[in-house]
Amino acid sequence: MSKIKIICDSLCDLDKSIVEQNDIEMIPLTVIIGEKEYRDGIDISKDDFYKMLRNENVYPKTSQVTYGQFKEIFGKYNNDEDTSILYIAASSSATGTCQSAIMAKNDMSGDIRVFDSQQVCYGIARYVIEAIKLREEGKTIDEIVEALEAMKEKVFVMFCTDTLEYLQKGGRISSTKAAIGNILNIKPILYVKDGLVSQLSQVRGKRNLVSKMVELTKDECGELSGQTVYVGYTDNDEDEIKKFMDCVKEELHPDNIELFQIGTGIGTHSGPGAMGIICLKK
Repeated sequence: MSKIKIICDSLCDLDKSIVEQNDIEMIPLTVIIGEKEYRDGIDISKDDFYKMLRNENVYPKTSQVTYGQFKEIFGKYNNDEDTSILYIAASSSATGTCQSAIMAKNDMSGDIRVFDSQQVCYGIARYVIEAIKLREEGKTIDEIVEALEAMKEKVFVMFCTDTLEYLQKGGRISSTKAAIGNILNIKPILYVKDGLVSQLSQVRGKRNLVSKMVELTKDECGELSGQTVYVGYTDNDEDEIKKFMDCVKEELHPDNIELFQIGTGIGTHSGPGAMGIICLKK
């Protein structure tokens, strides 16, 4: 039976313990703050990243994984004829990283698959977790890719931002819309649709934000019994996170809720104070 090497990049926000325990190769993205470049999760932690955003009035940028990096990483494993490579990529509609991987794959020999998740953040991680499970069950790489393709209509990713200024700096909204939104204390609720981050709704102020996000999740996905739901945070205080988790538990009834910290890839565009939920539609 051939071996399957699963590769992802740090935009998926998968916890390092899962990466290490399951022999996953996770490629760090590059985040640029001022004149300095940091490798995500290596040269800068998530906590330090958000402290810089809060305290130093900086607006970061990210750099995608390059063709050369993919050739080097794929080359580590494709010399073994018994090893197939599965790279689970962020949405090709949102970043050029997937295309860089495809270009590298096309210039190399061996069994290399690039799966376009059409997702960002932990939406990508849901595919990685499923691929790990299927690999442990002894599925072939063809069977794994087929199962991941079947998940594309089910994965639901939604998050809110506490400020509009990072969306504006990243070119996602106009400066006029950001200025008016900040004056009115507008909190946008965003989701991933057709591989791109789009606005789903909005509320004024934070008082009704959690209940609105849970209401929208229920509208889109139904009750979440029988599954694990993932709740993401940036640098939110513990009471805010607990309120969100309690509301998800009471209204959506998942079997389990797991926390993850949103990383620099999404944090660059959301800024601090963002929260999110990732689950599967019924």
